[in-house]
Amino acid sequence: MKEHGIKARGKRKFIVTTESKHSLPIAPNLLNRNFQPDAPNRVWTSDITYIQTDAGWLYLAVILDLYSRQVVGWSMQPHMQSSLVTDALKMAWFRRRPESGLIFHSDRGSQYCSQAFQNALAEYGMHVSMSRKANCWDNAPIESLWGSLKVGRLYGMRF
Repeated sequence: MKEHGIKARGKRKFIVTTESKHSLPIAPNLLNRNFQPDAPNRVWTSDITYIQTDAGWLYLAVILDLYSRQVVGWSMQPHMQSSLVTDALKMAWFRRRPESGLIFHSDRGSQYCSQAFQNALAEYGMHVSMSRKANCWDNAPIESLWGSLKVGRLYGMRF
């Protein structure tokens, strides 16, 4: 590797994107780590990550269909307000138009607990599920996506 000027990509420092110290209502964990739904559009999971650019931080919210592990909606904005996750949800719903009863799983972040986001989930007939406090394993498939995306594609890149 040294002879050819190749360097391994490593992980960068961790930045917290979940603001869970809030007084908003928390939903129960309906998913309970059952990451193998029997059909598409039965369970979606979501999370937020950050991307460093020369102009500052960008925040990326992604919605993943657990059946296919396909990204069905996303939004990137320079802030972590509730519109970040609401816009990703609108994209996913518009692209897939799932039947009522879909389980939407996320962490306990204030964006996901916000009234605007909860209203959007109710409007689409989705059931809310949230990970247990400080338990990234409850949302492991999307955490795995972040690892693949960041280490495999983003680290070492300059935007």
